[in-house]
Amino acid sequence: MKVLITGVAGFIGSSLADRLIACKHEVIGMDDFSPTYDPQIKRRYIETASKSDLFTLYEADICDRETLYEIFEKQRPDVVVHLAARAGVRPSLENPEEYYRINIIGSQNILDACRDIRPSHLVFASSSSVYGGSKAIPYSEEDPVMFPISPYAVTKRT
Repeated sequence: MKVLITGVAGFIGSSLADRLIACKHEVIGMDDFSPTYDPQIKRRYIETASKSDLFTLYEADICDRETLYEIFEKQRPDVVVHLAARAGVRPSLENPEEYYRINIIGSQNILDACRDIRPSHLVFASSSSVYGGSKAIPYSEEDPVMFPISPYAVTKRT
């Protein structure tokens, strides 16, 4: 199986890549290595995967529609795991436009590419932030997500 992971150099993405490679799946990783936290840490996260012949890395931004489509066309993944996002509640209050660009426009680009390439599955990671001021603990996927409390939560809900 060929799995494309966006946000592959994050903690979750790199852990997933390592596990998939251990199970002998081909992993196509995408990450823009943005400086939201030290890119050297991200590079360390993918060290193990990078040593495998089953791993291909693209340093690319999901907002770059043309490059994204080239990767999807060339690789034709069976499964897409979309983990790429600008994360963090507090910074989203200071720069909401960047969150809208990456988390909404970038995600729309992923959806459009999936519509055209037709992988068998798309897995999207959201955030507990979408539940806003919900009083229900623990959260449930069935809880209403009507009142996000930050730009970050809005972008993950969208």
